[in-house]
Amino acid sequence: MKKLLLALLLTHAASAQTYTNVNGLVMAGYQGWFSTPDDGLDRSWHHYQKKGKFEPGYASVDFWPDVSEYEKTYETAFLLPDGTRARVYSPADAGTVDRHFHWMKQYGIDGVYLQRFVSEIRHEKGKRHFDTVLENALRAARTYGRAVSIMYDLSGCTAADLAIVAQDWVAIRRRFGLDDPARNPTYLRHRNKPLVAVWGVGFNDNRKYATADVQQLIIKLKETELSLLIGVPYYWRTLDKDTLPDTLLHDLIRSCDVVMPWAVGRYNGETYTKTAAPVLEGDIRWCRENGVDYMPLAFPGFSWGNLKDSPSVYNQIPREKGAFFWKQVAGARAAGAQSLYVAMFDEIDEGTAIFKTLREGETPLNGSGRFIGIESGLPTDYYLWLTGQAGDWFHGKPGYGPTMPSRR
Repeated sequence: MKKLLLALLLTHAASAQTYTNVNGLVMAGYQGWFSTPDDGLDRSWHHYQKKGKFEPGYASVDFWPDVSEYEKTYETAFLLPDGTRARVYSPADAGTVDRHFHWMKQYGIDGVYLQRFVSEIRHEKGKRHFDTVLENALRAARTYGRAVSIMYDLSGCTAADLAIVAQDWVAIRRRFGLDDPARNPTYLRHRNKPLVAVWGVGFNDNRKYATADVQQLIIKLKETELSLLIGVPYYWRTLDKDTLPDTLLHDLIRSCDVVMPWAVGRYNGETYTKTAAPVLEGDIRWCRENGVDYMPLAFPGFSWGNLKDSPSVYNQIPREKGAFFWKQVAGARAAGAQSLYVAMFDEIDEGTAIFKTLREGETPLNGSGRFIGIESGLPTDYYLWLTGQAGDWFHGKPGYGPTMPSRR
């Protein structure tokens, strides 16, 4: 009887395993790094706060989440325009992450790359935080049939910290059964192996590790039988501008399965076509010649005035009511891209979030600063919907083109 039950479970898992290749997928990055003083993570206002405080004049986020559909929310010191207390969420709550994955299914977004920040998981509190978010996300991914993949972010690491990545992957793969189709049928696989991403390789922003250090990490990870996505600077192919002039980066990319260049902040609505057209064409050709799958990035806009304490960078790259985002989607499709990375699902710190956030005129008061809102006249779910439209296009649904779709 037990053998029969196991066979039925495995058969069901195999039939439910639909994410066997990154091609054809539109997935977003999922930070999951927020916390509140009362969510059980013991991290206070993590990633909401500025200089240890989260109150008017002290915030690191530029957008404010629309929490009207969440089961559990947390009161803040901020006041909404009507005088009521503004509230936020924590991904430590399973119901909150469940709501996010519900939206993914509702709007047709394939899933997310779950961020694990190495500079945080090297500490006990940080590891507990991201393990909690991972557990919540895996449960929700099973419920709603959404793809998930682990993405290690190397920002803030030293060369010595890189050893944590391989150790952590082995530990969470075993603990959460990430390669077990019976437990996690929607964990993303590519080239018949579970896919893991390593982001932050080759940037020329004075990181405390070298490309050669990452090469040793990649060798160690590949011993565990996986496929690898590598996150690199936008100008990785020409080795200039945001990229270290080190040809070892090309060798490292060839040893991986998928490459994703970081495009956030590299262009705006006016400069996109001139900047991206030659980059996309050359990148895709290089990847085709070298047997690497190519995943371009699209983002809705950019704003980090509160994070940088600088009014000049509020709404630094305007969203243009979705026109900027769709221009990138159409450009990727025209160049022949088969998949898309959307930055980001929940990144309200730098204003790239696609999930539901408050509109202009509805955001809390912020002392001498402010919060950016989704443009007036748009529903708070607009960028979820638009990302879902991109998903339909990448899935092969006809009727899409350079003209941004109109929502009925």
